[in-house]
Amino acid sequence: MTKYDYDLFVIGAGSGGVRAARIAANYGARVAVAEEYRVGGTCVIRGCVPKKLFVYASHFADEFEDAAGFGWTVEGARFDWKTLIGNKDKEIDRLNGIYIRNLQNAGVEIIESRATVVDAHKVRLEATGREVTAERILIAVGAMPFLPEIPGIEHAITSNEAFHLEELPGRVVVVGGGYIAVEFAGIFNGLGARTMQLYRGPLFMRGFDDDLRTLLAEEMSKKGVDLRMDADIKAIGKKDGELHLTLTNGDVIKTDAVMYATGRVPNTKGLGLEAAGVKLGKNGEVIVDEYSQTSVPSIYAVGDVTGRANLTPVAIREGHAFADTVYGGRKVKVDHSIIPTAVFSQPELGTVGLTEALARARHPEIDLYKTSFRAMKNTLSGSQERTFMKLVVDAQSDRVLGVHLMGPGSGELIQAVGIAVTMGATKAQFDATIAVHPTAAEELVTLRDKWRPPAA
Repeated sequence: MTKYDYDLFVIGAGSGGVRAARIAANYGARVAVAEEYRVGGTCVIRGCVPKKLFVYASHFADEFEDAAGFGWTVEGARFDWKTLIGNKDKEIDRLNGIYIRNLQNAGVEIIESRATVVDAHKVRLEATGREVTAERILIAVGAMPFLPEIPGIEHAITSNEAFHLEELPGRVVVVGGGYIAVEFAGIFNGLGARTMQLYRGPLFMRGFDDDLRTLLAEEMSKKGVDLRMDADIKAIGKKDGELHLTLTNGDVIKTDAVMYATGRVPNTKGLGLEAAGVKLGKNGEVIVDEYSQTSVPSIYAVGDVTGRANLTPVAIREGHAFADTVYGGRKVKVDHSIIPTAVFSQPELGTVGLTEALARARHPEIDLYKTSFRAMKNTLSGSQERTFMKLVVDAQSDRVLGVHLMGPGSGELIQAVGIAVTMGATKAQFDATIAVHPTAAEELVTLRDKWRPPAA
């Protein structure tokens, strides 16, 4: 008989923790999961799932406008924020129930409590003060939104609160330049709010291909988002029911709401990790090896808390790989070098592999293939929105190093393209694939001419 209460104790029932717990239990481990809020984590409860529902809602204004070119007359259309919030909450409740049932069906014990680490094999349940032991502990507590320490920051919201606003603000300022910022700028703008986005650098979406960054800024501006680069807030004041934002350049912006999406920090504060001997990085992230093991052999960590790649599918893969490695009898590592990803901005982005800048830094010579066009739907709708596609190819091996897309369906498309890039497909293999017509995607296999910069 084992000397521990559990074989595995998971702290955090988000995407990574739930997957690890279920797979470990399927392998026969005795598993418990502690969660202080709701099962499902950031993605399901207050992240990508409700956000995608909001994105769908925000598209309808454009769809109604586009319908006229196809002979449809749409009259009297109006939007009700409370209806969206209520239906979103029902869907989140449904998904929360599914996550709970999946854990229970796998034989995982769910403990509704905040849990902290006491030592290498002991966890404290803060709701009751009880301490339990486990052969191994998995940290999967995710990350939380970062808020800067400026005067009046208590008046700001993050994406967490944006999902529960009682009313849609008439004017919104979104601060930040990553996934969440551009997505919520598109959401608020599409739902009818006067939307401004501030970013402290010269161009948002740092880390993405420069063509995508530039073109997304152009398209968002055309849709009515007031983009302000090299801009940041120095202080937030409240007067007569509205917010007054003092920028670092001295300008004052009046708005009804300001939402910060300036990154996320690992949720390790007060978790007891350092006292237990677990090494943390400068931002509080848990330092792990390629098998998600920390500096304490019995403690592991997966997902956003490790700061490797803050994406739900990555957390799921890490959780599954952990369970396979520790309880499944086979060593499984997650390859973080090629991660297909989508940004549900407006227009949508899809990307996988190396950007042009990284490819130039790592390879002696590269070839580029680009195309930009109005999608077929826009010819009748009258929309001027552009679709963009780009292939980055190693000139020596002909391997496709990166694919970067902007336009409708880019998120769906990049999933399939990601398979090819992960397998090491060459440009010749792309060319040999028969096109599906008429689609935007066929452009990926019909690009023949290498891109050359225009003559000076």
